[in-house]
Amino acid sequence: GGLSVPWGQQRMAWWLPLSTSCPPTPQAAFAHLALAFRCDMFTLRQRVQVEKRARDAAEENIQEELGQCRAALERLGPSCADAGFKEALEQLQHSLAVLAAAVERATSAAEKLGAVHQEARMSRAAEVMVQHVENLKRHRMREHAELEEMKRLIQQNSRNRQLAETQGE
Repeated sequence: GGLSVPWGQQRMAWWLPLSTSCPPTPQAAFAHLALAFRCDMFTLRQRVQVEKRARDAAEENIQEELGQCRAALERLGPSCADAGFKEALEQLQHSLAVLAAAVERATSAAEKLGAVHQEARMSRAAEVMVQHVENLKRHRMREHAELEEMKRLIQQNSRNRQLAETQGE
């Protein structure tokens, strides 16, 4: 079967199961993750550049708007004769400085939130991979035990045959 996630959303939802009708086996989930990682790695550099440009443009736009507000307030300053008006103007300038600092904090918090979201996705992916490796280990141990049992039976059968041949002579 195909992927249950539309092509355009695969990168964002690579941790989702392959099908909603039944839970995927660890092997299927692992194969899906491996494919998603390969697809993500193929486009990662380009996506990082696009997102960085978008972030930089948004930050520049915010700084430009803040700068225009500061300039407008500066232009109003000399025309203020009233003390109350000057006080209100100073309060606006202070509020603008507080707003600029809040924008910086919001940007930082958004980047941290994005990192935590990515960590959560990677944690789920690592969990699937660990489960797959544990299944492979159990399978290997089972195969090894069967192999050892077969060796023991072959050796026992060989001894029995040799014993029968020596007794038959």
